[in-house]
Order: sequence, then C-alpha cells, then structure tokens
Amino acid sequence: MLKIKKKVIAIIPARKGSKRIRNKNIKKFNGVPIIANAIRTAKKSKIFDYICVSTDCKIIAKIAKKFGANIDFLRPKKLSDDNSTTKEVIKHALNFYRKKNENFDFACCIYPASPFIDYKNLID
Repeated sequence: MLKIKKKVIAIIPARKGSKRIRNKNIKKFNGVPIIANAIRTAKKSKIFDYICVSTDCKIIAKIAKKFGANIDFLRPKKLSDDNSTTKEVIKHALNFYRKKNENFDFACCIYPASPFIDYKNLID
C-alpha cells in the first residue's frame, strides 16, 4: 500500500507585548531564552516539516532564527495586541504560506512560554 506523507507545520506565536512578564518569550530559562525550549522540542520531535515563529518583534525573530526556527514574515501589529486570538495568528501564518504556494496538511501551535513541553507529547 502506498503511504503518502503529510506536510506538517509547527507555528510558534511569540509577540513582543506581555502585560505580566516583560519580554517573557526571550527571558532566560535554564540558560537559554524561553522560546528556544519550544523550538528545540519541536525539532526533537522530528514530526514537523517546517517550524516557524510568528512574531512582531525583530529581537524575538533573531533569537528564534538562531535556534533553528524559520522567520518568513513579521506579524502585523493588528495581530499582536491583547485582543488578537491564537486562531487569527495561525490563520495569518497559513495564509502567508498558501499565497507562496506552500501548503500544509496539518498545523500545530506550540506556545513559546511552555518550557516543560516534552517532545513525546507532541508525537502523541
């Protein structure tokens, strides 16, 4: 039987603004910026064909790229405020790739400030 591989993207939404903890996505946790844990976990799972960070911040983008995530766009300000939903952010990212003729069968949202996420959970 022919097995067709599905294309899977991990989208990590990491905006600059945080009301409770300033710059939380780039604060150090275990010696690395907290977003690095989400990127490393996504990579370690080996289930994603593409890992991207959707951000409105050049500093977050630079750090995310250093740890192996793709930064193909900066998120618009209108999708980076307190009223923006995760659904809108994911939809924006998928539409960006669709316009570039890059389509994915599955998308997974991984929050950047989730330092205890385990790659086995992603696989499950």
